[in-house]
Amino acid sequence: MARIAGINIPLNKRIEVGLTYVYGIGPSQAKKVLAKTGVDANTYVKNLTDDEVVKLRDTIDADLTVEGDLRRERSQDVKRLMEIGAYRGLRHRRGLPVKGQRTKTNARTRKGPKRMSIAGKKKVTKK
Repeated sequence: MARIAGINIPLNKRIEVGLTYVYGIGPSQAKKVLAKTGVDANTYVKNLTDDEVVKLRDTIDADLTVEGDLRRERSQDVKRLMEIGAYRGLRHRRGLPVKGQRTKTNARTRKGPKRMSIAGKKKVTKK
């Protein structure tokens, strides 16, 4: 099994697709890495030689920020926005959409499930 950047790449996938299992590597970045290392994109992961795996691993470690480091950078960026009181930081803190989307309707992913009223429950009034 090919292990790149701490991730086990599935054996039954083409290497071009398999590299996208690493956080921080998408399809276009995978193509660039394969072009730089000279590995054929249509090669299946199970058919890679040890030398090719080492080349891929070294190139990714040297050139790209992936997995734990990238996750840490992203979370620190969001924390910084929250600390300085930026508008985007406030939206993160409140759990609302950050990039200018409408919230009157939609935004269910960020806002959570719809709050349902409970039938038959009356509010207590002070006497």
